[in-house]
Amino acid sequence: MTDDCLFCKILAREVTAEIVYEDDDVLAFNDIYPKAPFHVLIIPKKHIATLNDLEDSDTKLAGMLFTAAKKIAAEQGFADDGYRMMMNCGEGGGQIIFHMHLHLMAGKTFKA
Repeated sequence: MTDDCLFCKILAREVTAEIVYEDDDVLAFNDIYPKAPFHVLIIPKKHIATLNDLEDSDTKLAGMLFTAAKKIAAEQGFADDGYRMMMNCGEGGGQIIFHMHLHLMAGKTFKA
């Protein structure tokens, strides 16, 4: 956990979030600035600042973000209609919070 990281504070329950999924390694919560009718952020419970900071030992953990996305999409009824997943890396890639996270968006048709 990093003291100044918003997502670490959500994990520690120091900051409130609408949690939609949690397991031993991953937490997912509603995005406060949604870009789709359904928009959650899926984060590892281990603080990893960006995708570039991912280590070989984190390979399984990174995969768990996608497994959680699949589970959430199915639970929310979006699996068959489709959904979008997106991850920004670094400031130039649009990352605002420096705790690696996967965006899961659904509930509308996305353009390429």
